[in-house]
Amino acid sequence: MATVAYYLAFPLIYAISLLPFRLLYVLSDLAYLFIYKLIRYRTKDVRVNLEKSFPEKSGEEIRKIETEFYHYFCDLILETIKTLTISPNALRKHVKFDDTTVFENLYNQGKSVIIVMGHLGNWELGGARFSLYPYHQLFVIYHPLSNKRLDRLLHHMRTRLGNKLYAMKDTFRGMILNRKEVTATAFIADQTPLPKGAYWTTFLNQDTPIFVGTAKIAKKLNYPVVYVSIKRPKRGRYEISSELLIQHPDSFAENEISERWPLPCHVQACHAGSRSGAPTRRSRYPRPGAPDRSRPCGRRLAPGRPPGRGRGSVS
Repeated sequence: MATVAYYLAFPLIYAISLLPFRLLYVLSDLAYLFIYKLIRYRTKDVRVNLEKSFPEKSGEEIRKIETEFYHYFCDLILETIKTLTISPNALRKHVKFDDTTVFENLYNQGKSVIIVMGHLGNWELGGARFSLYPYHQLFVIYHPLSNKRLDRLLHHMRTRLGNKLYAMKDTFRGMILNRKEVTATAFIADQTPLPKGAYWTTFLNQDTPIFVGTAKIAKKLNYPVVYVSIKRPKRGRYEISSELLIQHPDSFAENEISERWPLPCHVQACHAGSRSGAPTRRSRYPRPGAPDRSRPCGRRLAPGRPPGRGRGSVS
């Protein structure tokens, strides 16, 4: 049945990918009416997350962010389909890289890097745009899908312009095998780790677990850690910026690395909260022994201090 559905859907997906952005956004507006107005997809989760993330905002402001988020969400779906056929020239038009100096300098030094980023902007278009620069070979970590045909399609969409992928479970092994290349491996925060092996911090006013694998790999390989943000100044336009967070991870404790990279993501998310971004995920698990806290988004991000921090388990 899944095979039949795929072959029925693929011609439509391909046809959509050929549409110019102007018509793509007409479809996005229709999708918005269906997803948000009709079926109310995950609206309760989004509303709860917004209220917890931005407790200083009024109900009217929260609803405004919510509706803007769903417009952005539908745009994201259609823009991702567009990556199936988008041309390099179209990518250059719609996605700008503010300053490539960080990557250029590290590449000239022969240093591979670890990229950390959040689910903000459009990471699919951002990754495709990165492939057009003559610097690091980009590897993106992904979760293989159970539907093999759909998995192959997504693999093609993400690699057709030169990027490569690591299945999540093969990430460290792949990075070791490719140590002779100058690479950039992108770790995108989009999953919730189990609480026992996670590092805990406070992110958008909520206790949040973080995978420790990023910090462990950065420290073992001593790859500089670069934070990449993708901002959306207006519909159909994205701007990428980068910040060197840690030059020498081997001189930092793993928890220090885990604590440092969510900070710029927090700042970007707070900014997005006043525009068109909104958190749609929250941890399914409470921090062990910690109460729920509320802190206005504009204040400084404070690291969480669960019992035994510094001795915590790692997965």
